[in-house]
Amino acid sequence: MQQNIYRLFLYGTLRSGCHLPVYSYISRYFVFDGVGAVPGQLFDMGDYPAAIPCTEDCLITGELYHIAQQEEFDYVMEQLDDYEGLLVEPGGIPLFRREPVNVLFKNSTVISWMYWYNREITNQPRIESGDYVAYKMGMGK
Repeated sequence: MQQNIYRLFLYGTLRSGCHLPVYSYISRYFVFDGVGAVPGQLFDMGDYPAAIPCTEDCLITGELYHIAQQEEFDYVMEQLDDYEGLLVEPGGIPLFRREPVNVLFKNSTVISWMYWYNREITNQPRIESGDYVAYKMGMGK
């Protein structure tokens, strides 16, 4: 993994607006910077969204964070990699992959880590707005 990127872009169940217990982990180690966007598409996988990159005119809305203590970054990201299904048995296919992305944030671009879906998407509905929290609120969930 590339070093010296201490930001994290969250677009799904780890966002503050999802009100899940796992957010306490995020808020313990990361500081909220604000809302940003990344070129990509979101799909509803049932319990979580899947993000895939796109070259079209489509954006994923999410939250941008920076690590509170840089010396904790490797430890924290290893825990998140495990949560996101990156740590698999030999020969297994990770559910997500973590990559650096350009986040559109406050009229500029910043580099951040993001988790992209790493498997095939077949018949799952696309989240047209690109905003998972707004989508779930609209569903009454």
